[in-house]
Amino acid sequence: MTEKRRSLPLLGEPPVERRDAARNRIAILEATRRLIDRDGIDAVTMEAVATEANVGKGTVFRRFESRQGLMAALLDHSEMAWQGAVLFGPPPLGPDGDPLERLLAFGPSRLETTLSNLDLIRHATAGRGGRSRPPYVFAVMHVRHLLQEIGVRGDLPLLATAIMAPFEVHILEQQTRVDGVTTARINAGWTDLVRRIVRD
Repeated sequence: MTEKRRSLPLLGEPPVERRDAARNRIAILEATRRLIDRDGIDAVTMEAVATEANVGKGTVFRRFESRQGLMAALLDHSEMAWQGAVLFGPPPLGPDGDPLERLLAFGPSRLETTLSNLDLIRHATAGRGGRSRPPYVFAVMHVRHLLQEIGVRGDLPLLATAIMAPFEVHILEQQTRVDGVTTARINAGWTDLVRRIVRD
């Protein structure tokens, strides 16, 4: 199982950096998150982030190059924490749980992570349909691996994609922001889908 986990396409760790550079990076990311939580993502500018982080505007631009680059770095930071819980955290989501229980725990966890980052994903992945490729590939391969461990038969790559489809950003935006579908209803529908696939 260890080798299979290592084969998943993880987001890379930040390159080795000087202590002051690492301190600035963390301060900038934390400042960006504070601004998003306090003022909304549309109010976040490179200048505002620099002021909030108490660093020069040039430092922010040198480190992240653009607003989209900054948003992508913040999204990566969030995704790395989620991947860590999947690969190394406690059950039921983590590696020591029963495969079916892990899969059933995956849905609510992925949904919560995506919903909390909807606007961030849009701004970090502009022009790519709201999908950040490395996290998506990691997630779909993880689902495929769990289906295989459970013993599900059929076209596992397509089944894994079907299981991931309800977490697409444009679908969740439509359901939660336009149609008023609750998180509980989405989780219940997703769990029903998974149980039907596993049962069949």
